[in-house]
Amino acid sequence: MSALAGAATALPLAATGEATASASSDGSAAAFGLPRSPAPAVRPKFRWWWPDALVDTAEIAREIRQIAAAGFGGVEIAAVTHSMDRQLDTVRYGWGTPAWRAAVEAALREAAKRDVVVDLTIGPAWPAAVPSITPDSAAASKELAHGVAELASGATYEGAVPAAVTAAEDGVKDERLLLVQAARVASGSAPTAVPVVLDQSTVTDLGDRVTGGRLSWTAPDDGGTWLIVAYWERGSGQRPEGRDHTTPLAYVVDHFSDAGTRAVTDFWEQHILTPSIRRLLKETGGTLFEDSIEIETDATLWTPALPAEFERRMGYSLLPYLAAFVEKKEKYVFSFGSALDKPVRRDVMEVVTELYVAHHLRPLQTWAHTLGLKLRIQPYGLETDAIYKSALLDVTEGESLGFKNLDDFRCLAGGRDFGGRPLVSNEAGGTAGGAYATTWSDTLKKLVTQYAAGVNQAVFHGFAYAEAPGAAWPGFAAFSPYKGAAGYGEAWGPRQPLWRHTPQVAGFLSRVQEVLQTGVNKVDIGVLRQKGYAGSGLGAPWFTSDGVPVGWTHTFLSPRLLDLPSAVVRDGRLAPEGPALKALVVDGDIMINREHTLQLDVARKLLAYARAGLPVILIGDWSDAHVPGLAGPGDDDRLRQLLAELQTLKTVHTVADRPDVPEAIAALGLRRDVEYAETSMLLHAHRADRDTDLYFFANDAVSKKGSTGTRITHDVTLASHVKGAVPYRLDPWTGEVTPVALYTRTDDGRIRLTVDLQPGAVTVVVLTRPSGGTPKRHATATQADDVRAGQGGRLEIRASAAGRYTTTLDTGRTVTTTVGAVPSPVPLTSWTLTVDDWQPGRSATETTHERHELTLGTLAAWSQIPGLEDVSGIGTYRTTLTLGDDWDPAGHGALLELGAVFDTFRITVNGRELPPVDQLTRVADLGTRLRRGTNTIEVEVATTLLNRLRVAQPAVFGAGKRQDYGLTGPVRVVPYARATVRT
Repeated sequence: MSALAGAATALPLAATGEATASASSDGSAAAFGLPRSPAPAVRPKFRWWWPDALVDTAEIAREIRQIAAAGFGGVEIAAVTHSMDRQLDTVRYGWGTPAWRAAVEAALREAAKRDVVVDLTIGPAWPAAVPSITPDSAAASKELAHGVAELASGATYEGAVPAAVTAAEDGVKDERLLLVQAARVASGSAPTAVPVVLDQSTVTDLGDRVTGGRLSWTAPDDGGTWLIVAYWERGSGQRPEGRDHTTPLAYVVDHFSDAGTRAVTDFWEQHILTPSIRRLLKETGGTLFEDSIEIETDATLWTPALPAEFERRMGYSLLPYLAAFVEKKEKYVFSFGSALDKPVRRDVMEVVTELYVAHHLRPLQTWAHTLGLKLRIQPYGLETDAIYKSALLDVTEGESLGFKNLDDFRCLAGGRDFGGRPLVSNEAGGTAGGAYATTWSDTLKKLVTQYAAGVNQAVFHGFAYAEAPGAAWPGFAAFSPYKGAAGYGEAWGPRQPLWRHTPQVAGFLSRVQEVLQTGVNKVDIGVLRQKGYAGSGLGAPWFTSDGVPVGWTHTFLSPRLLDLPSAVVRDGRLAPEGPALKALVVDGDIMINREHTLQLDVARKLLAYARAGLPVILIGDWSDAHVPGLAGPGDDDRLRQLLAELQTLKTVHTVADRPDVPEAIAALGLRRDVEYAETSMLLHAHRADRDTDLYFFANDAVSKKGSTGTRITHDVTLASHVKGAVPYRLDPWTGEVTPVALYTRTDDGRIRLTVDLQPGAVTVVVLTRPSGGTPKRHATATQADDVRAGQGGRLEIRASAAGRYTTTLDTGRTVTTTVGAVPSPVPLTSWTLTVDDWQPGRSATETTHERHELTLGTLAAWSQIPGLEDVSGIGTYRTTLTLGDDWDPAGHGALLELGAVFDTFRITVNGRELPPVDQLTRVADLGTRLRRGTNTIEVEVATTLLNRLRVAQPAVFGAGKRQDYGLTGPVRVVPYARATVRT
């Protein structure tokens, strides 16, 4: 982003056609109005649910137009049919059929006309699956099932090799005996225990005792109980989620082998990628998308190459330790004791990570690039290194439904930033039980916190195709009804009253994402995780609980990130061209009760970093440190020696425990980029490029359990890497950029200003070189309500009462400004209300409308107004405000405070619609729009459909609680006076 002197080309953040106030001296909007729309690639997207290929191409084109007109920049086509009560004809309408190809082509053609980006899911529903394989194919997902037989001391087993204790899934016919072993049950355990503890030193390979599927073996006569364990390799038979999507049936591929990935790409090449689709993908294609890695089996996760790859990568054979990895219904069956279990299981999943990357992620991404697509994957779902995978992926993605807190997103952001990737995407808006009850206000309150944690692209869950067999009003929805009740996620679109106001929400989101995709993400602290899982909900030591509330930011690293080219230290910063971390924090492994484990190569890197000037904070006593996997001779001793040497360096500080981290911060002289004046629920993200720092601030109204948030009003102090930078504010709702007129500059060049945000609200502060419209002077203090940049670069105060107000300028001079009489606030209590009542029509997609006219002496929720209790739709509230001769249009303005509104709204004053108003603060600056005499104010409010659906479909939605729709206030007009400060 260039300096704001060139803002008309550098900050394309104002919605097309929006009139924004200007801060430029000539009164034009060229410097700050920025009347250009963010590019489609920057705008939010929809997950677009289709009932497989049972779609009409004309309807497909129409829905693309609807999405584009609402201000969204992309769609992700997904075959999802969880809500359907009947099976589709998959021969004619299945995924990958000619009908599917025709529908995809229709979407691509219309998208190209409307400048909409189209993403495609890798297969029907999830996980990745194709109909060109069977469960027994080499490319199909595999499992390792076990059979077991108990044998007394000295007894002989004669018979068939023990059969698998878990039944094979339908369609699985082939089963290969991998291995037969015997092991003695450890003293103190029993064959019926879960898990059964085995003596690893007694593990015996019985392969040479098997002939023709029969086993003959005699247990040692040692007084112990022995188990014979057989390991059967077979297809898992897993199919994609939902009803059948294809004929023949699709089966999940092996995500850890070349064969599995090749089955996917071959199917696309042979059955989907027609010449016209290939050409259109080059023109308007975005990403190839794969959902989270939900590989499911009642046995053990497996791939045939695992034993050989394990030995090659880890340097020892897995087979003598295989029992420790065996599962039944996601519970370990056997144990060798924690001292062996933990390192072996860790080593297995390390290899699984590497196989996934080598045989799935990388080849799939390379293939996607040949199509002109990028690869977007949710890289979690298994205990693998999602942080590292995020560094490799074109686009990594998290989710609002499955992620437990903001640190889950920070894990993905750490990988993105070290890998130099541009995006952390978010499957946004998924809410359990939220079908037709999800509000934009609640969705935004949650989403803005995720933006502050590193997210910079939202893919909303979702937009549903209009209809499908068996669907009831208001149309097909992929996840509702779900198991007979209201499902999760929302079916956005024209079927919803809220769609009327969705363009202004899309504009807001687009501008936020434009900011958060500009430059590079800058973070204060890196937290090293021994395992790169995402989705655990586990936070950073001290920083999550105590550091964030005072302005610290942090991210997470896995050991593999330290192998990337970006992981260098310069000027005391790690990854200086990326997040530029000021320090690295190392705690015990949080996944295993904070054991002091560390890889030898990581310890060597830490030593090198600290010697190069990077501050390192060690938490705890590491004298018991050990390597995380199965240790080789002398490994633990070498690790302890490296850590002892590390702790002798001046750049390293060790603290006893997590609460003592501030001691290390002080000792190492660390300073955060943003300092809060008090403990706060304020969250922020910092982006920077060559000559600009951008700070995104959000008032977190959702993270504190049981709280809906409180207003934040306090000072923040901001670092700038640009000498002489001055602050501007960007309003993401309108795109208006204005100079900040009230701030101080600290002795070291930082900017101190006030952030004032209602719960869920956001603002963006931009620090850059001054432009021509910036006032030559600024205020450092005032007795007035506010100081702003007025026309011609002059300062003006705002005050809600008459009086003399002293303002201190940056020169130190004080100026007194006199404000005359200001009209008193006026409550608006009497309204007329016209309601457009949305009701089911003759078909699932037809909506009928009934009109209600009411006169309200007092505002109340529709649920409390007779006749509106079960109404959903759009309400238009009208009232008048009479201003007397004391109203001065040139010197007075007013704020319109709406109070409570459910849900979205827009405002018209004297027949002129206002620019989009912040849907969370619900306060509009009317500026000079009021006049002497009678003024007409209209507030249009849109609702969800829940209240109507409660009575229209009581079996599905009747359990939902009525929502309190409408404008409930209190509403008032609060006048203010403006007066120029003589500088």
